[in-house]
Amino acid sequence: MNDRSARGVFLGPHDLIGTVSAQYQLIDKLVRSAKGETRRGLLRVGAAYAALVGRLYQDAGDMDGAAFWRGVTQEIAMRSRDPHLIGYSLVNQAQLRTDPGDGHAVIDLCEAALDDVDQLVPKVRIMAMQQQAHGASLTGERHMVDQLIDQADRLLPRVDDDLPWGNACRRTPGYLEVQRATCYGRLGLEEEAGALWSQVLAIVPTTARRDRGVHMEGWAQR
Repeated sequence: MNDRSARGVFLGPHDLIGTVSAQYQLIDKLVRSAKGETRRGLLRVGAAYAALVGRLYQDAGDMDGAAFWRGVTQEIAMRSRDPHLIGYSLVNQAQLRTDPGDGHAVIDLCEAALDDVDQLVPKVRIMAMQQQAHGASLTGERHMVDQLIDQADRLLPRVDDDLPWGNACRRTPGYLEVQRATCYGRLGLEEEAGALWSQVLAIVPTTARRDRGVHMEGWAQR
């Protein structure tokens, strides 16, 4: 689904890749000469930009480009020593393995992200749990899907960090039920998935055109 720019022009992933990757290249140059906490701060920002480029490539269907940028994200996250960003980078890798249907790899990566769960802010834990639920849907484990989504839902009220990435869980109405509905669709639970999509669409405001479009597409594919 395309995004709308401030000028009212629809922009797709290909339109944004050049802009965002240029921002990353600038940050990468600054990192090379920065020191101390300034350098680590730039690494954190650079990882966020690299993750976005990877997501744009994945949305565009270019899995080779997505894999390259997901790898860049993970490298920079490790260099930053930031446990939240390292967890986020592992979730990014899990998202990459979701598209080709490698459920076991998705689960492995999310479990790795949650290894030091006490060090992670709730947002990163939610991201890892919901993505692990997608992995469980690919391996046919409906009970695990519900358990993981329910655990993530209990953490949602505790999301209060100021990290500039991964904020879909608090800005998207019905975020976790969208994930559950998608998982149900993969499991062949069409009736349950349809009921959830209807529930989600009922709470998404008409002004949220992108979200409504994405959700309606998900409902149609249930």
